[in-house]
Parts: sequence; C-alpha cells; structure tokens
Amino acid sequence: MLVVVPVTPPEPPGSANGDRSAIFRTLANPLRRRILSHLQQHREANSTSLARALGESTGTTSYHLRKLAEQGFVEEVPEKSGGRERWWRALPFHIQAPDPAKMAAAEWSAAIEHARAKAGHDIDLYFRVLTQYEGPEGWAQSSRGGFYMTRQELLAFYKEYLALLRKYGHTAHDIPEGARPVALRFFAVPDDTALDADSEELRIREHGRIS
Repeated sequence: MLVVVPVTPPEPPGSANGDRSAIFRTLANPLRRRILSHLQQHREANSTSLARALGESTGTTSYHLRKLAEQGFVEEVPEKSGGRERWWRALPFHIQAPDPAKMAAAEWSAAIEHARAKAGHDIDLYFRVLTQYEGPEGWAQSSRGGFYMTRQELLAFYKEYLALLRKYGHTAHDIPEGARPVALRFFAVPDDTALDADSEELRIREHGRIS
C-alpha cells in the first residue's frame, strides 16, 4: 500500500547510533517524534522555540533533544550555538529492523512499542487522504493492490521503490520551488487469504454459486 499525503519529506537513507533497543525506545516516545517532525519541517530550532511550538517547557525539550542527539537523530548547529544557546537540526536516517528471531527480548519489545506508536499516526494519515483527496492530479493520493510475486521480485520491487524516493524526494537543503512536505508509507506482506479467494472463485465457476 502506498499512501501519499503532505506531512514530512522523505529523507535519504542514513543511520542512527547506539543499540537497536535504545533506538526503538527513543522513537517510541511521542514527544521525540514531534520534535523530529518539527525539525524536519523547520530545519533548525532551539529548545525555547521548540517548547513554544509544541506547548512544552524548555527543560523538557532540551532533555529530549539531548536524548535524540545520543542516538544520532539530531545534531547541533555549530555556527548558531554558543554558551547556553544551542540550536539543533535533524539528521536523515533510515532504520530497518532485523529478523525478529535474531533480536534480543529487549530489542523486540522496544521495536513493537515503536511500531504501535507509529500505527496510530499512520491511520490518521490514511483518513487524511480520504478527506484531502481532490482527484488524480491532487496532492493526496492512495493505492491498494496485490499481485503474485516471487521473493526475489518483491525485493527488487522494494529496492526500486526506495530508489524512486531518492530520485524524486528532496531534503530540507535542496527544496525546489513549489515543493511541499509529503509523507509516504509502504508495506508488503504475503496474503494467503488471496489463495482462498481464488479457490472459492474457481469453485463457483465450476459448480455455480451456492445460496
């Protein structure tokens, strides 16, 4: 499923620091995700401007900025920081969870917590697509579909999808005129219920529908 709706620009793959469980726990915190979103959209901010924008105290935003910096999600802007005044910017990153069977219990628990936190936001995005849709030439677009693929074909498809993001997406440092922040979501999973549907359709064609 691909969902396109104005929110946050796609970033090129990067990497975050630290162990995986700490990374997932960091991203599971809703305020830290809001801080990252603000920095991605506004490029730079300090704890005071973040506190004002997010309705939090300066001490709270300062603490969470340091935690994000520890994991490599944000960095200081040296040319604007001095003394107690510290400005921050978001770093591009891409995190791909490993095979759950190879994750420690703490890592898996943190990854699940992070996934649940994201799911609520993704549901909100989906309904925004429905309300903001203005036709095939508008900003909000969505697509649902399914095909038969081999594992190799699926992996090749996903690789090309990521390449398309890098080809057409822009970072906060090279935004062309007329560009807007856009959020995209993709997932693919085997759907064996499709096989049951195919079998039912074949049975109906051969024997007629049973009322």
